[in-house]
Amino acid sequence: MNPLRKVVIPVAGFGTRLLPISKSIPKEMVPVVDRPLIQHVVEEALAAGLNEVILVTRSGKSAVEDHFDTHFELEASLEAKGKQALLDELRAIAPPELKLTTIRQPQALGLGHAVHCAAHLIEEGEPFGVILPDVLVKPQPGESAVDLGDMATQWRETLRAQIMVEAVPQAEVQSYGIVDCGGDEPGAGASMTMAGVVEKPAPEEAPSRLSVIGRYILPYRVMTLLEDLPPGAGGEIQLTDAIERLIQETGDVDAFRMRGRSFDCGQIAGWLQANAVLGREAGYGENLSEPAEATA
Repeated sequence: MNPLRKVVIPVAGFGTRLLPISKSIPKEMVPVVDRPLIQHVVEEALAAGLNEVILVTRSGKSAVEDHFDTHFELEASLEAKGKQALLDELRAIAPPELKLTTIRQPQALGLGHAVHCAAHLIEEGEPFGVILPDVLVKPQPGESAVDLGDMATQWRETLRAQIMVEAVPQAEVQSYGIVDCGGDEPGAGASMTMAGVVEKPAPEEAPSRLSVIGRYILPYRVMTLLEDLPPGAGGEIQLTDAIERLIQETGDVDAFRMRGRSFDCGQIAGWLQANAVLGREAGYGENLSEPAEATA
């Protein structure tokens, strides 16, 4: 069995939901508490044992690549000033086990197309992960288990594709891709066979309340399915369509229900929520106060 160690992270999007912040700053470099969004996501991949990271990028995104590169002058300056804690933190951004590769998506033709841009870096028969960096997935307070790591374990034990899902209110299902598990739902931290995926169904027609949240463990077969996949919703190549074909072909696709929390940092409200909640948990909220009044 080929080992699961690679993960594809598409970072070629324009970040329109974060405008005007993302006009000149890649959305993946927008900070969440004390580090950019992309660093949170790469740390999640490493914690799950996926150390070979493939960033699918485009022009104007060099800051994302630079963040994981060595900054010799800065490191030398910190070392000369004896700022060892900062130096260690800087070097921890790209630990020795991280193997990072970047490739370009020449045209914005959809998520499925972006994932397929990495096909030549995935060996035949090799499984791979996909992380959509707009969404942060964090453990519950006081817990350390990484849902993506549990998904990887499920793959290794069953060799079935794993799609991470979470429950959303019934009134909001029309905003998500909703999975069909035959009228049933897996418990938190467990997987269940998927019968299909419905994109943005009306609340009265939704097969469940379980929404896809941007974490996947997939077999190599998905790459070959994407090769000749026709455009789907929005005239783009959709990863969901390839997964639907895999379900029809093999049935070996499971919905994995997360135990942690998700934060949609691809839009302003979710990004603010992530900073407020995670910042408070990191202890930064204790140091915040109202600004002092100006004196004459």
